[in-house]
Amino acid sequence: MDNRTLILTRIAALAATDAPAVSYLAHVDPAVKANLTAEQVQDVLVAIAPVVGTARVMAAVGHITEALGFAIAVADSDAEAMAAAQSGSGS
Repeated sequence: MDNRTLILTRIAALAATDAPAVSYLAHVDPAVKANLTAEQVQDVLVAIAPVVGTARVMAAVGHITEALGFAIAVADSDAEAMAAAQSGSGS
């Protein structure tokens, strides 16, 4: 199984089991490395909705959004820290 299919399958499983945001957060980096798009994740969630239910899929969307927000906040914080360190070492 290729990495893209593996991550999409895991996302589908997370949605089916009503996993928390932290579980999705663990898949952000692998999803980026597999070059997944938001549209591909959306397609998987739409595909599983008739089986797992729309309430589970909508909960998954909320958890994914929360995980992405946290990942972005961490990346921003890391970038600010690196910029501060570089400006401090250049003085």
